[in-house]
Amino acid sequence: MPEGDSAWRAAHHLGRALADRTVERFELRVPAHATADLRGERIAGADARGKHVLLRIGRFTVHSHFGMDGSWRLVPPGEQDAAGRVAGAPPPLTGRTAQRGAASSGSQTGPDAADNTSRARRGAARSASQARPGAAGSASRARPSARLQRGPSTGWPAAHRIRAIIGTDAVIALGIDLAVCDLWPTADEHRHLGHLGPDLLTDAPDLDEAARRILAEPDRPITGALLDQRNVAGLGNEYVTEMCFLRGALPSRTVAEAGDIGEWLALGRRLLLANRDRVERTFTGDLHDGAWVFGREGLPCKRCGAIIEAGEHDSGYRGAERRDSSWCPHCQR
Repeated sequence: MPEGDSAWRAAHHLGRALADRTVERFELRVPAHATADLRGERIAGADARGKHVLLRIGRFTVHSHFGMDGSWRLVPPGEQDAAGRVAGAPPPLTGRTAQRGAASSGSQTGPDAADNTSRARRGAARSASQARPGAAGSASRARPSARLQRGPSTGWPAAHRIRAIIGTDAVIALGIDLAVCDLWPTADEHRHLGHLGPDLLTDAPDLDEAARRILAEPDRPITGALLDQRNVAGLGNEYVTEMCFLRGALPSRTVAEAGDIGEWLALGRRLLLANRDRVERTFTGDLHDGAWVFGREGLPCKRCGAIIEAGEHDSGYRGAERRDSSWCPHCQR
C-alpha cells in the first residue's frame, strides 16, 4: 500500500536517474495533457510531498499520485515496449507543446484532486482473514512497498497501464497505474498542494503545527485525524493501524482520548524514516513478517497471543469513506 515512504523513495530514485538529463521522449497518457511535449527540456530533479511525487522538467512539474496500485519503473533504452517498439526511439514530431497541455490543467485539476482520487480507489481486499490460524506463510501479506521498480527484468507493462513515459538517453521512466498524473507550471505547485499539512519526511517538519491541526477536532477519531493529509502529510492506513498498536490505542479512540499528539507524530516520523530506504516495509523489525496487526485479522497477536480482530472505523470527516482497521483486543484499549 503506497504511503509517504513509497513516494519519497520513488522521488529519490527518479531524481538520481533523471536529474540533469535532457528529455528525449515525453508522453502523458491522460486527456488533459495528451498534447504536452517537453522534449528537449532539462530535468531538474524530483521531490515528494506526502504521498505526491513531483518530477520537475524545465518550467513544468509532472505530478503523480500512486493511489492503491501505482508505481514508477525505470527501464533501459533499447528495450522493446509492449507494442514491440524500441523503448529509446522517440515518436515523430507532431508540433505538440507543453504550454497547451499545461494550460488546461488549471481548470481541470483542483487542489484536492489527488487526495479525492486516491480516496475513491481505496479499499484493498483482505485475504489474510481467510488464512488458516497456523499458516505461517499467511501471517503477513507480501506488501512490496518500494513504489519504484528498476531494471530490465521488470520490462514494459501492457500499454493500457502506462500513464507516463519520460525518456532520456540513459533511462526511461514509466508511470504505471497512476491514480493521478498531471502537468503544472512549477510556479503553481503551492496552489495545488498548499492544503497539505506538514510532511513527516522533510528534514524539519513542523510537528507543533500538525498537532495544532489535529487538536482542533478533539472529538474526531485519532485514525481519521492522522490520515487526513490536511493535518499531516504522508501517513496512510497501514502506518496508522500499526501506530495504534504501538501506542496501545484502539482505532476508535478520539483525539481527546489518544494522549500526547506530539508523541503520535514523533512515532509516525520515526517509522517513516526507518522504512523510506527499505524495499519491504516493517514495523516489527522483521523484514519477512513486518506487521503487528495490519492484515493479520484472525491470527494470533505476536505479543500476547490474542486473536487479531478487524473492522471499519469512521474517518470523522463528512463524505470520506470508512477505513479498514485491525487491532489486538488485549494489547489495545
